[in-house]
Amino acid sequence: MAILSPVPTLQDLKVTFQECTLVIPSQETKKQSIFLSNIDQILNYNIPTAFFFKANADFPPENVARRMKTALEKVLVSYDFMAGRLSLNHQTGRLEIDCNAAGAGFVVASSKLSLVEMGDCLVYPNLGYRQLAVERLDNLAHDVDQPLCVFQVTSFKCGGFAIGISMNHILLDGLGAKTFLHNLASQAFDNKPLAIIPCNDRRLLAARSPPQVAFPHHEFLDLNLPVGEGTCPPVFDCAREELEHKIFKMSPTDIANLKNKATSGARISSFAVVAALIWRCKAYSSNKKGMNSTLLNVIDVRPRVNPPLPSSYSGNALQPISLSATLEELESGPFSKVAEIISEGARSVTDEYIRSAFDWMELHRGLPNADYMVSSWLRLGFDEVEYPWGKPIYCCPVVNHRRGGGYGSITC
Repeated sequence: MAILSPVPTLQDLKVTFQECTLVIPSQETKKQSIFLSNIDQILNYNIPTAFFFKANADFPPENVARRMKTALEKVLVSYDFMAGRLSLNHQTGRLEIDCNAAGAGFVVASSKLSLVEMGDCLVYPNLGYRQLAVERLDNLAHDVDQPLCVFQVTSFKCGGFAIGISMNHILLDGLGAKTFLHNLASQAFDNKPLAIIPCNDRRLLAARSPPQVAFPHHEFLDLNLPVGEGTCPPVFDCAREELEHKIFKMSPTDIANLKNKATSGARISSFAVVAALIWRCKAYSSNKKGMNSTLLNVIDVRPRVNPPLPSSYSGNALQPISLSATLEELESGPFSKVAEIISEGARSVTDEYIRSAFDWMELHRGLPNADYMVSSWLRLGFDEVEYPWGKPIYCCPVVNHRRGGGYGSITC
């Protein structure tokens, strides 16, 4: 079964920063304000990620850095909002993106380590990776707004390198980020068109007028804050703390065994059984016997709304769902029942439910709410993106400050 392992302890990658600058689109872009959907509004926090590449004699790290910078300049023409800045519309009380071509951050750095010296640290989310995806440019003047995304190329002494990205979640969700990475990689080649034309129209997920809330939405905590002129959205974030992080190492055999244990004849996903295991373990660790436990899952709504969103939709096409069970059910009930609660919850997310949720957020200031939240990288496919220097040998989220008791990430 799964082995619980601590995060490897290599926390200092001995990184030296050599260049910190702003990159603007290679062509003039339209000055405009971008509408943000109700789910975009509450995701105002950074998501850092890291992608590792082995040495390539045809593409030394300094060459990679130059190509990445040029590719970023090109791709920002189609993704002009990523070079913009957040602004608050005081008349509506909503965040917007001011497409002002202020630029994305670009950082070049080097590490005194080799990928081999990092050992097992290379294949797990690690505290040290925070040095590979900085969130801000410290050399900017105090009166200059920080970019919404920062790209970093860090070379290792073996010739391998990492590409780190720290990005405000408002810009893209996971699948939107995958499309963006395919486009960024395409522009790193010589004379290659965009891989996929992005759909940047976030009004496709605008609330209805008038709003029509047809379901209770327990996935949101109503903060009872005013809405409209002179207000601002709440932020779905938490205080920064020093946290202890753990990793469950699960092999394909482990997951297959969980599926065998959970199956009742119907097909069940890897995510459902792994999330069920995490939920059960959290129940065992709880001292609140006789209480309910809630788990927050996040669903991609692109194929679920009517009409479906384009797969290239670049905004946050997400719907959180709250699942509930008693601690006794989680601890002592059949494992198949726990997995089925997760699967059934996902199947219940229909077009009408999604529209109702976005309408609820139009009328209320609320945030996703549950005891625990689990997100999955299993099908994002970041490792499938082909750059001129090849595909990444490993990619992962960077360990962050969100309390581990309430947040988990499932990665390949």
